[in-house]
Amino acid sequence: MTADIAEAPLRTLDLPAAIGPAMTGLPWVHRILIENLLRRSAGDRAAMATLAAWLRDGRSDAEIPFYPARIMMHDTTCVPALVDLAAARDGVAAAGGDPRALDPVIRVDVSTDHSIAVDHFGTPDAMRLNLAREAGRNAERFRLMKWASQAMANLTVHPPGTGIMHTLNLERLATVVTVEQHDGEHWLIPDTLIGTDSHTPMVNGIGVLAWGVGGLEAEAAMLGAPVMLRVPGVVGVRLTGQLREGVFATDLALAVTHILRQVDLASRFVEFFGPGVGTLSAGERAVVANMAPEYGATTGYFPIDIRTIDYLVATGRSPEATERVRTYARAQGLWFDPQATPDYDRIVDIDLGAIQPSVAGPSRPQDLLALEEIAGKVPPSIGAPDPTIPHGAVAIAAITSCTNTSDPRLLIAAGLLAQKARRAGLSVKPWVKTSLAPGSPSAAALLRRAGLLDSLEALGFAIVGIGCTTCIGNSGPLVPAMAEAVGRGLSPVAILSGNRNFPGRVHPQVEASFLASPPLVVAFALHGDATGDIARDPIGLGTDGNPVHLADLWPTGGEIDAVLARAADPADVQRAFDTAEESPAWRDLDAPSDPLFAWDPASTYLRPPPFASVDARRVSQAMLAHPLLVLGDDITTDHISPAGAIPRGSDAARWLVEHGADPADLNVFSSRRGNWEVMVRGLFTNPAVRNLLGEELPAGWTIHAPSGTRLPLWEAARLYGDTPLAIVAGDRYGMGSSRDWAAKGAWLLGVRAVIASSFERIHRSNLINLAILPIEVPRETALALRTLRPGDRIAIDVDVADLDPRGPVSVSVYRADGSIEPIPARAAIETMSEVAMLAGGGLLPEIVTRLSGRG
Repeated sequence: MTADIAEAPLRTLDLPAAIGPAMTGLPWVHRILIENLLRRSAGDRAAMATLAAWLRDGRSDAEIPFYPARIMMHDTTCVPALVDLAAARDGVAAAGGDPRALDPVIRVDVSTDHSIAVDHFGTPDAMRLNLAREAGRNAERFRLMKWASQAMANLTVHPPGTGIMHTLNLERLATVVTVEQHDGEHWLIPDTLIGTDSHTPMVNGIGVLAWGVGGLEAEAAMLGAPVMLRVPGVVGVRLTGQLREGVFATDLALAVTHILRQVDLASRFVEFFGPGVGTLSAGERAVVANMAPEYGATTGYFPIDIRTIDYLVATGRSPEATERVRTYARAQGLWFDPQATPDYDRIVDIDLGAIQPSVAGPSRPQDLLALEEIAGKVPPSIGAPDPTIPHGAVAIAAITSCTNTSDPRLLIAAGLLAQKARRAGLSVKPWVKTSLAPGSPSAAALLRRAGLLDSLEALGFAIVGIGCTTCIGNSGPLVPAMAEAVGRGLSPVAILSGNRNFPGRVHPQVEASFLASPPLVVAFALHGDATGDIARDPIGLGTDGNPVHLADLWPTGGEIDAVLARAADPADVQRAFDTAEESPAWRDLDAPSDPLFAWDPASTYLRPPPFASVDARRVSQAMLAHPLLVLGDDITTDHISPAGAIPRGSDAARWLVEHGADPADLNVFSSRRGNWEVMVRGLFTNPAVRNLLGEELPAGWTIHAPSGTRLPLWEAARLYGDTPLAIVAGDRYGMGSSRDWAAKGAWLLGVRAVIASSFERIHRSNLINLAILPIEVPRETALALRTLRPGDRIAIDVDVADLDPRGPVSVSVYRADGSIEPIPARAAIETMSEVAMLAGGGLLPEIVTRLSGRG
């Protein structure tokens, strides 16, 4: 069928007619996937047969292709991808092919949000100073990004200061309904995307279906390959009631994370439905959708409704665009019905009225705590107490992250609490490092017009940058007095409005971190420590000498609404983005535009990686692998490949200094992801990592079995040479960020297989794209494998060409004493396309081979 919208004839698929009576029982996410399948794969008989069986049975375990409308990346995931593509272009050219053939075929947007750090804070000029420091540190990386935006037709880089990836997507890039040209025709379609960040689902809060993928999977999609997935099971979360006075979206997101982490959501989608959905604004929904990786789902979706339209209007989208969304969604059966109960795999009920103010921590986002329970989770201090800084002191108080700064209610709430505290005469304790890093460049205008920015600045919460900052570990140095106290044994805490709090993630000197709403962050900064009950104890003494409690400062919903009504201006949002996009520093950055990138051999940031070549490392049919690492549960991608500051004296730091880097400013690991020599030396060096292969091995070390020598992993890998190696782990291996370096690092270490009792989805996919075999074993087997010692080996016998998804794999442990122990195991592979990827030696060799004409 055709539609005339904005005077342009556009083709649309009549989804209700195509699906028929089965439509009413389908989750909204399934309807979007079916539209994509019908529009892009109508000529594929196998795909159509899958769809017919799916609609007939109401379920399917079959594999389907999905073609996203666009892709998003940020600067620390795009740089490794661009290094891969630049090196692959070299390989194509060297083999006689045209390097320009390696160019995205769909729209790719790149945010620049992961590089800015909180070096300066507490003053109104902090953002200007931090932006200048960011530009100086990252000029080489930014030059590569600008080269890509000039050498690749469909790739756009959004300069520093244009917003955190997911806020930029919500407020600027997402259209909910979009136009796509395909086979010479223009189609009106749902806006969909994949992103190289696990929090990509945040845009699901306005009805745009999206999820996070690894960088390698995104590279394939850029070049036209579909994202292959099994028809996902969908867990429905029925929301009833409404949030009580004083409860914020942060509290709801933390509660949802806690509840859903107790449900098996592996490879499943979550969809929110029920009458309570309509009580949540789009901003509140986006907070909950953002946390999908924390609650273990591929994505968490809120269907399109009037709240979506309200959000589009509030962020300055045109009347024509908003009417297009309304008309299309209603006609296609994508408009939300609060009375409907689709056919879900399982339903989880949540009463919004039961949600209470809370935090999560001290080391996992699913560990929900009532405010009075925080004190019991503060780790003990070691050594003599500090006379000026108390045990459990707040070292960092950061209003940070797209998660909790994209909803304007949360920013206004923090500002109102700061305003009341300032009027009462309260001040932040001197040992607390404070910061405000909103996701949107329009936040400053909103807070200024609301009359709240000056109060936040007066308490030290000046805007330090428009970027991820503390949430991803770019928190900068602690206040000197606090750093000294930690050196003497004090155990401080961090309070942040982020989405993750794994040990050492926020700052290497801070083990315990608590996730909290922005107003609670301000309250803890005023209180100064986390050892009491902030809900009942005095926050401090006012100028009149009387105690001031949290209840005296906490803003009401009416106060927040009144300020928003007075201060919000839809024109602010797009105007702020327009200004940020015109960055003079970015415009003046010198970068080439030739088809091949000009590598600098002296660079300490960018080096062609060894895995981006035509030479493939395929899975051997028979492997006898030494265990390189034996690990426990909950090994995150932060544990595997750190993002934060490069420690002085570390192997990575020594390599950098030897190659000319300034020892006083080594930058962070996330900025060095274009240099494999640095990244391989940082693998598994997080202090929380314990290699159970030997007693008291330092983080990032192993035992080289043939010699018995204790060595850093990268040195041991060099000694092993071509000998197959394996990593053994427990539950939820690879949880956390989507970073593909956690898999690339394993490749560089010579790892051919990873054996675990369960994998997180994105990391499992990244391993496969590097031709590393993921093997799943029962929980009791994983526990037994923790007894592996140097000299034990793992025999893996598998013919990848004949492997079935989720099929059995022959695995045995050959003990050093001569005993042999067969163990039950299966391939942690979901689709036949993943089997083909393993058989072909991984993604990048396949791309280079195909484009060079050798395939």
